[in-house]
Amino acid sequence: KNITVELESATFKMEYLAFQTGIPIFSGASSVYKFDECVSFTNGVGTTAETPLGKVWVRMPNGAVTGFTATGKQLNIGMPTFNGQLQVVYQYNKNVNQLTIDTKSQPLTVKAVLRIHTLTQDGEEGFPGTLVMTVKYTWTDANELFIEYEGTTDKKTIVNMTSHGFFSLAGIADPTPSAMDLICEINADHFLPIDENSIPTGIIQKVEGTPFDFRTPHIIGARIDNTEDIQIKNGAGYDHCYVLNKKEPGEFSFAAKVTDPMSKRVMEVYTTEPGLQFYSDNWADGYKGQHGATFPRRSAVCFEAQHFPDSPNHPYFPSVVLVPGQVYTQKTMYKFDIDK
Repeated sequence: KNITVELESATFKMEYLAFQTGIPIFSGASSVYKFDECVSFTNGVGTTAETPLGKVWVRMPNGAVTGFTATGKQLNIGMPTFNGQLQVVYQYNKNVNQLTIDTKSQPLTVKAVLRIHTLTQDGEEGFPGTLVMTVKYTWTDANELFIEYEGTTDKKTIVNMTSHGFFSLAGIADPTPSAMDLICEINADHFLPIDENSIPTGIIQKVEGTPFDFRTPHIIGARIDNTEDIQIKNGAGYDHCYVLNKKEPGEFSFAAKVTDPMSKRVMEVYTTEPGLQFYSDNWADGYKGQHGATFPRRSAVCFEAQHFPDSPNHPYFPSVVLVPGQVYTQKTMYKFDIDK
């Protein structure tokens, strides 16, 4: 049975489609990828779209965490393949995407806040520690979507949460329009280069003089096919983590802005996180979504606030280690408006 939870403000509505033991979808306003039925989501290629992702949403070579030990032994985690050839890259725990709603009404309307409580067991998918995590969604009358995470562990572990929303400010259709005409700004002087397997090399590189310089607004598609740039080639476009400019660690500050020049829709991103993964939807292949919509390649963009990918294997990256007694926290906000 599908259950829809609606978050309402004075001017907007967001929907959270779920079923009792499966993957929920947070989406809304025809600006985010959505699916008619949960089975279409769980059986499709877009199985991480619009979901909260963890226990660790990172990229690590062959699932090896050489820079972190909990018991004196190297940590190895189970990871799926990527593009049919890697034994690596993404890790997300299925239980983070599980939700049970005790209600007989359909849909359930929530005026302000939706909380999801999750638990991952010690040793699950190779991670030490039982992790208790709460993800809180708050939708304000100012058209701000806040996503706040809070988690604790009973053993030393690693945690790096994010939300993998695909945004199409032009709206969804069949086919959904290209997102390459969006005007983008990212508040970062540096980014993380990746190798041919999308793993960060460990270098922190200046954006100046590269196609990755969005310190001033640029059209996303203007430089995305610059095949002379090895980083564009390695990512098949943009699929890189930006090192956000911060006055101090944990500062809740501006990260990015995108504007659709046709509809004038604007989305801004603010976060406490040190990194922002910018993904230009390079691998979509036209899969189906809600109301008959289809999602071709580069018809959306992702801005995933997080710590740096492969952080456990680079000691000079901000730490993702969580120990008993500490509380993991993160706050990210997506603000929507019309450019007047």
